[in-house]
Amino acid sequence: MEYIHHYDSPLGGITMACSGEELTGLWFDAQKYFAAASCGICEEKDRPVFDLADKWLDIYFSGTEPDFTPPFILNTTPFRKAVLDILLTIPYGETVAYGDIAKRISKQFNIPVMSAQAVGGAVAHNPISIIIPCHRVVGANGSLTGYAGGIDKKAALLALEKKVYNGRL
Repeated sequence: MEYIHHYDSPLGGITMACSGEELTGLWFDAQKYFAAASCGICEEKDRPVFDLADKWLDIYFSGTEPDFTPPFILNTTPFRKAVLDILLTIPYGETVAYGDIAKRISKQFNIPVMSAQAVGGAVAHNPISIIIPCHRVVGANGSLTGYAGGIDKKAALLALEKKVYNGRL
C-alpha cells in the first residue's frame, strides 16, 4: 500500500508518496514525470514521514537550510541512483553542471566518457524533488536548463537559496 500527502508550497502544490516509513516520491503537482498518479493503490493518509517532510519543506521555504533529511528510498536503476547520490552532495546555495556530474559518473563506473544528456535524463526523473536537489544542476555555461517542475520553479528555488539567477549563476 502506498500513501500520498499534499503540501501547499509558495511555488504551488506538492504531492508526496510513501510506502509507510520512507518517502518514495515528492513532486510539484502536474510536473513532468509526475509519478504519484501511477501508484497502484494509493490512500491519502497521515504518516510520520509526511510530518517530517512537511517540517523539512517549511524550514526550506523559510529560506533556511534544513539540518535533517526525511527518510526516503530510491526505487530506481543503479545509474540513476548514482546520479541522485551525487545530487545529494551539492551544497545548499551552490550549483553543478550536468557535464561535471557526467565526469564523476564516468570515473565512478570506470568508463571513458558519460554523456551530459544521460545525466540530464537521470536528473529529470528524480523522484524526490527539492530534498534531492536536482534544481541545483545547470548547463555548462551556467544557464538554467531543464527542470521537470518548470524553469520558473528552478529559478525560484535557486533564488530562495540565495543563488540568484540573472542570466548566469
